[in-house]
Amino acid sequence: MNVIDSSAWLEYFADGPNASHFSKPIQDVENLLVPSITLLEVFKTVARTRGEADALHAVAAMRQGTVVDLDADLAIAAARLGLRAKLPLADSVVLATARLRGAILWTQDADFKGMDGVEYRQPQPIPR
Repeated sequence: MNVIDSSAWLEYFADGPNASHFSKPIQDVENLLVPSITLLEVFKTVARTRGEADALHAVAAMRQGTVVDLDADLAIAAARLGLRAKLPLADSVVLATARLRGAILWTQDADFKGMDGVEYRQPQPIPR
């Protein structure tokens, strides 16, 4: 199973330098878990930068995977994990989702660098 962090989704949708690194787990929709908080983050960012129509298109693609809602058990697990690892709220939810489901977390977010079960890819500058 795979969980894709918002940073990786945004890289993929922008066809950035690391997009190909994230394409295989994103396109494997049968093994794709999508924390609902990533829908929020991606929709908000894409709507702000490219408009609501593109944001709706992005979240439609994300919803091809299995959306994992933030319920009470996940919230408590995320809070505990966030306290231990000193992670922001959304990062805590994403990592807790991956860990509770035995999934690999794919990301460009340096907050996750070096953590078990994380496939971290250093962000690359956009060629000019």
